[in-house]
Amino acid sequence: MKNDPYKDKLTAEAYQVCRLAATEHPFTGIYNDHWLTGIYQCACCEQSLFDSLAKFNAGCGWPSFSSAIKGQVKYLSDVSLRMPRIEIQCDHCDSHLGHVFDDGPEPTGKRYCVNSLSLLFVSQNENKQ
Repeated sequence: MKNDPYKDKLTAEAYQVCRLAATEHPFTGIYNDHWLTGIYQCACCEQSLFDSLAKFNAGCGWPSFSSAIKGQVKYLSDVSLRMPRIEIQCDHCDSHLGHVFDDGPEPTGKRYCVNSLSLLFVSQNENKQ
């Protein structure tokens, strides 16, 4: 992206994920096995996206959530791997987060499969970690 204001804010790896829709390798992300209480924000614009209360262990290698904070995530059709998927992006800055699948726990039945590199975590006592 030309003149992207997030290019200087993000690491090269995070830029690839957030702005160019790459995917981090499974089981490598900082938030895959992260269970503190707080809010997960967009790594680009710091918009709140997921509450830790919605996080669960899907065993897929990426942080997984059963729901997003209402109105903070947008959904786009993705056929880049020649199979239909739903891409999720930050509704504020269009950062690529990952994908959402219909194989999550009740009551939503959703699994928001998210790249750790697209997230920041703010603990319940508001200290970034």
